[in-house]
Amino acid sequence: MSVNETLRGLIDQRFSEETEFLAELVKVPSDNPPGDCLAAALRAAALLEKLGFEVEQHRVPDDLVKQNGMISATNLVVRHRFGDGPTIALNAHGDVVAPGLGWTHDPYSAHIENGLMYGRGVAVSKSDFATYAFALLALKASKLPLKGSVELHLTYDEEQGGEIGPGWLLSQHISKPDAVICAGFSYAVVDAHNGCLHLEVDVRGKSAHAAIPFTGIDAMEAANHIMSALYDYRKTLSTRLSSIKGIGSPQLNIGLIEGGINTNVVPDRVTFRLDRRIIPDETPEHVEAEVRDVIAKAASAGQAKVDVKRILLARPLKPTAATDHLTGLITKNASAVFGEPIGATGVPLYTDARLYAEQGIAVVLYGAGPRTIEEANGHRADEKLKLDDLHKATLVIAQTVHDYLS
Repeated sequence: MSVNETLRGLIDQRFSEETEFLAELVKVPSDNPPGDCLAAALRAAALLEKLGFEVEQHRVPDDLVKQNGMISATNLVVRHRFGDGPTIALNAHGDVVAPGLGWTHDPYSAHIENGLMYGRGVAVSKSDFATYAFALLALKASKLPLKGSVELHLTYDEEQGGEIGPGWLLSQHISKPDAVICAGFSYAVVDAHNGCLHLEVDVRGKSAHAAIPFTGIDAMEAANHIMSALYDYRKTLSTRLSSIKGIGSPQLNIGLIEGGINTNVVPDRVTFRLDRRIIPDETPEHVEAEVRDVIAKAASAGQAKVDVKRILLARPLKPTAATDHLTGLITKNASAVFGEPIGATGVPLYTDARLYAEQGIAVVLYGAGPRTIEEANGHRADEKLKLDDLHKATLVIAQTVHDYLS
């Protein structure tokens, strides 16, 4: 029996168990924000231990958790050594965005209908807790000779940027793998993605009675002038197309705004936050300087005081020579399993995969899911996963890890 036939048979035997494992993860809320993910981590650890894994629980210190805008964060690490050789880690995140409105099924029910499982996090990316765990189970049961180790990195802060998930595991020297596969979708290997800059702009003026507004300094008017300048700047970004397939052009969005005292008071303070997506062709430091310059020039036209604070700077993920081998293995195996060409591409998102890359570790994204995040309803109502994609992705991961450690 061939390696692929052996692994396929072992995955087939436990696929109903894999489906139930995923359903149990979906049933435990892990919305971030607010980011109180301890219960979800403990449930995942218990389910993994029931499968026979030894699970390390690495609780992030409370002060660091709060600095990153969360309530609790515990990272799970599973290690299995097959023999001497390199270590490949498989990373997925268990925190999710809040369900929002419009669901036709309970977002925490893991409802199955017509071969699809519905639920918040079922595709992004609790599915790959299952993909990676059951791929490793199949490799262990196969008794195939492998040279190296496999680690599962199951983290809970991707929606906040990954700094106390993969970033913390690496900075604390809890792990230093040679290669990493991060959560992704089944129909493409992602070897590049955007970076992201979040800035908070604090505009301070002077309050006054609405009957005599000219006696104050209108922070809202000043903020409006700055935002108009940023929107004009946004229009120029469409001409900067990335050289990498799937990336497109940079983007800018103003997503949060807060301020004012009352309807009849000239606002003395307005704060807003912006999101500037950075394509791999750009230099993050140059992008930040460019955006700050737009703000500074617009602010200079008025009397309000303007402060700008960086909230996040996530660097783009770029394909490298070090990732080519891993990408080649996955595309070969995925194309065979899915019966169609599966290639490599970039995506306009940003993920915590970049944190591994910044440490010089080869990293690509691949896992269970459809062709696009839109098709999965990721971050939208009725998030869903085709269970056949889960089955096939598990086989692809098992085959790829086998090939990497052979």
